[in-house]
Amino acid sequence: MPRHEFIAVYIMASRRNGTLYLGVTDNLIQRAHQHREGLIDGFSKKYGCKILVWYEQHREISAAIAREKDMKDWRRAWKLNLIEKANPQWRDLSDDFSNPPPPTFLDPSL
Repeated sequence: MPRHEFIAVYIMASRRNGTLYLGVTDNLIQRAHQHREGLIDGFSKKYGCKILVWYEQHREISAAIAREKDMKDWRRAWKLNLIEKANPQWRDLSDDFSNPPPPTFLDPSL
């Protein structure tokens, strides 16, 4: 694995139930900062997706990319449900990065 412990599929939001942006990165801390500060041109900057509301860790980039592609085909309601189950307050999860928890990995059989 490159320089980081995990690959992340993540969702940024403009606000609760607002615009959603789905992406993949090998450096979630840096990428969340880039979104928050508007350093990445494109969809997330245009629509103000600055709040990290959900992420999932993967060991392999191929698995993360496959998951992202699958999720991009999901209905919006499914993504909202995923966020609500994991983060019902829609907290900015990047606030936890000063003391991140140990990685947990998705069961590949799911």
